Amino acid sequence: MPDPASAPALKTFFAGKFKIGMAADFGTANEAGAKAVLLKHANSLTAESVMKASPIGVSAGVYNFAPADDLIAFAQANGIEVRGHALVWHQTSPSWLFDGDRTDMTAYKALVRARLETYITDVVTHFKGKVYCWDVVNEATRDDASGTYRDSEWYRLFGSDFIDYAFHAARAADPAVQLFINDYSTEDAGKRGRLMTIVQGMIDRGVPVDGVGHQMHISISYPSAAQVEAALADVEAKGLINHITEMDVSLYNDPGSCFGTPSTCLAALAPGTGAYNTALQAQALKYRELFAVFAAHASVKSVTTWGITDKSTWLNTYPVTRANWPLLFDTSANPKSALWAIVDPAFVP
Repeated sequence: MPDPASAPALKTFFAGKFKIGMAADFGTANEAGAKAVLLKHANSLTAESVMKASPIGVSAGVYNFAPADDLIAFAQANGIEVRGHALVWHQTSPSWLFDGDRTDMTAYKALVRARLETYITDVVTHFKGKVYCWDVVNEATRDDASGTYRDSEWYRLFGSDFIDYAFHAARAADPAVQLFINDYSTEDAGKRGRLMTIVQGMIDRGVPVDGVGHQMHISISYPSAAQVEAALADVEAKGLINHITEMDVSLYNDPGSCFGTPSTCLAALAPGTGAYNTALQAQALKYRELFAVFAAHASVKSVTTWGITDKSTWLNTYPVTRANWPLLFDTSANPKSALWAIVDPAFVP
């Protein structure tokens, strides 16, 4: 492996193509190894959790901005831009948003809508000028073909209108910030088709959407470069921007059932074994081919990995507890073969 110190800064390597982002909260971003990686390689930072609605929205009109403010101050002090993530996500919508008497559904829906719009207005206003974009609505697309929209509380109450309410409120609060709809499995043609139906509806209704975020939580064998190309092209055809928002490449080729039935997940890999080394090689090749795809598309303006180093990754505990190594830097904050594969076409993993 080449000398770690000789690795080019990714933000410089891809300058003129797209921003290089990493996701973290303040504690992780300030760890010595992770901080050095972040400051050298990234010019974009996504708050992993502290800018979501549950941490910020304590109750109606009561907000805990301090953790997010600390992270943004850190980013600003180091010349790093911030992606806002995420205003509306069914998994982090505080229960108080839905409190109330449902006897009169017209009045109840008006109350919840007002709470949503007030929350978004207050949060986007608070961070105005401090973030360059927002993931306004996260994971609104249904996974299976039985419908277009996720069957969330938001959708059950308002249908697709909740998306319109959220985007219009965000745009009114900050006319300059870019607004994204974000989702996973956009490389799957079926799910992407449903997402594109949602996006086209937004465009037709005059909803102020600037781009689509592709989470890109993937594995060493899936998706193919062609599948990612198709996802980017479909967004380009709508005249929108592409962001890669949460990329990591799991070393495990788990079956789809793993996420609902953990017992079907693959057994943990052991570092130093042949299977582990083979998986790392495949990971490097996957990162190489997909970063080449991103670089070939002018519509891709930001590429973010969901974490900084393998020491702190959500995949160490999800979908099961086992070590995973899905990022570009190892647990000691050294560049992995995946990093070298991206920046050096002659490098052999």
